[in-house]
Amino acid sequence: MADEVVKPKSTGLLLIGIGPGAISGITSEALAAAKNADFRRYEAYTALWPEDELAALERITGPIDKIMRPEIEHPDEIFQLAKSHLVAIMVVGDPLQATTHVDLQLQALEQGIDCQVIHGISITNLVTGAIGLSNYKFGRQTTLTYPYSNWIATSPLEVIAVNRALGQHTLALLDLDPTGAGTGQQRPMKPIDALTSIALMVEKVAESIEETDSVGPLSALRQHALNEMISTPLEDLSVVLCSDMGTDNQSIVYAKLTELADLPGGEMNCLVFPASTSDVEDKALLRWKKQG
Repeated sequence: MADEVVKPKSTGLLLIGIGPGAISGITSEALAAAKNADFRRYEAYTALWPEDELAALERITGPIDKIMRPEIEHPDEIFQLAKSHLVAIMVVGDPLQATTHVDLQLQALEQGIDCQVIHGISITNLVTGAIGLSNYKFGRQTTLTYPYSNWIATSPLEVIAVNRALGQHTLALLDLDPTGAGTGQQRPMKPIDALTSIALMVEKVAESIEETDSVGPLSALRQHALNEMISTPLEDLSVVLCSDMGTDNQSIVYAKLTELADLPGGEMNCLVFPASTSDVEDKALLRWKKQG
C-alpha cells in the first residue's frame, strides 16, 4: 500500500519560529508552513528581523502583516480568522520562548482552534554554544529594560547577582521598546543603553540595600549577592556582547562592562555575564577579547 499523503490543515493557528534573524536560519518545515498559510502575521514586539531579510522572506512566502502586543494579548481577531482560515503567527527565534505566546496557544486550544507549533532556532540556545561557555552552567536568564519615566527595574540586576554568587553564567536579553507599551516605536537597545541601564540599577539598589529583607536563607543569599554586585566597580565586570547572532553580521566581543560605551553592537544585541569559568571556558572566551 502506498504511503498515505498527509494533507496540510486548512484552518487553525500556526505558531512558527523563524529563527534569529535571517532566511538562512529558518527550517524548511517553518518555511513550508508559512507559505501554506492563508494569512501571515509577524509578531514584532518581542524581537525583530532586519527589514531587508523580512522583505526577502515576504517575497518567498507571500504578504506578511506586522502585529504588535495588543493583537497577541487580545487575539479575538486572529482567532476569528483562524476558525475559517490557516493563520501563521511568525515569531523571531522559537515561538514558545515567551510566556505571551504560550498563553496564546492555550487560549486557542480552549476555543477549539487547532494550534500547531513549528519550533525555530532561539537566541537562548544559540548564544551559549557560540561563545564557548558550558550550557550546564547558565542560571536564570533575564532582560535588561529601558528606564521608563522615573521607574527603574532592578530585578535584572538581582538575577545577574544571584547567578554570579552561585557560579552561574547569565544570559541577558536587551529590550527593544523604550515605551514599554509594545505598540511600536521599537528601538533595540544598544550596548551603551545597556551600560546606562545597569548603572542606574546599581545606583537604585545601593540606595535601598539596607531595606532589603534578609530573613531566611534565600533572602540572605539575595542580599549578599546584591552587596557583592554593587560593591564591584563596573569596570571590573566582564561581559560578552553578542550581536546579530545567526546572521552573516554575527559578532561576539568579550570586554569589560564599561567598554560597552565604545562598542556599536548590531541591530539586535544580548549580553552574557560569565561567572566562574573553567580552563576550557577561559580559552574559549579569549577568542572574543576586545583588542586595544
